[in-house]
Amino acid sequence: MAVLIVGSVALDSVATPGGRVDNALGGSATYFSLAAKLFSPEVNIVAVVGKDFPEHYLKLLLGKGINLDGLTVSEGKTFRWSGVYDESFGDPETLDTQLNVFKAFAPELPEHYCGSGFVFLGNIDPSLQSKVVSQITAPKLVAADTMNFWIEGKPNELKALLKDIDMLLINALEVRMLSGERSLLKGARAVLKMGPEILVVKRGEHGVMLITDETLFVMPAYPVEEVIDPTGAGDSFAGAFMGYLASRGKVDIDELKRAAVAGTIVASMNVEGFSVERLAGLTKEDVIQRMEYFREITDFTVPEL
Repeated sequence: MAVLIVGSVALDSVATPGGRVDNALGGSATYFSLAAKLFSPEVNIVAVVGKDFPEHYLKLLLGKGINLDGLTVSEGKTFRWSGVYDESFGDPETLDTQLNVFKAFAPELPEHYCGSGFVFLGNIDPSLQSKVVSQITAPKLVAADTMNFWIEGKPNELKALLKDIDMLLINALEVRMLSGERSLLKGARAVLKMGPEILVVKRGEHGVMLITDETLFVMPAYPVEEVIDPTGAGDSFAGAFMGYLASRGKVDIDELKRAAVAGTIVASMNVEGFSVERLAGLTKEDVIQRMEYFREITDFTVPEL
């Protein structure tokens, strides 16, 4: 089934302890789509770039078979972000953000996108996310991301959105902010009461938590020997997660668990290079090989005591 991503395509300038890149390909829709394409044969993007967007980046996405019919090229400059990571590779220090054409982004779906079975609403204004939901005809699963800016700045719009989606993918801090609870698990259960049936909590180096009314699944992060650039890790996780589900065509707890593994593995590979250089070179065989090793190092049996 087709996967739809609505989000940003950007140019990033990033510095980490491993080096730096300038005007590299970035944005939530970029990382998501490249990760999703590892599993799903049809990935559709809705985003906006400026006239200055490099042609070779468009060719890269098209070369991967990603559908760009929903990518608008507007007068003006492309969304740009600049940041620096310290030795901890935690949240980066933002040096500069230029929204440019992204400031006026108002997603309109091409007609042939409206039937996409798996829909992911990237981190944009929740009122725009709701507008996208209203354009989808019969989705199998609608998932969304958000951030502290919207949780604090547009709580009513966000809460209205949560009633219209099936799954929310956010980090632990955002769970606590949204729920008002200190306990992550208690906060997760409070978020589920706001509307979504599935909550996926991205916990960085501490792994992932998947929770529904009936299930709790906790998984560690894949141990990466050398992190080069964490930018896009969450979006590549979401892309692989949704792309895997789309490839199976169904949503049940076993497939959700496998999707979490797929997301974890792809995200672990994404951080091993700057921008999308590692992600763009991955094959499904690379992912399967790391999945098999991940199973080996996490498998255990309960002893008789």
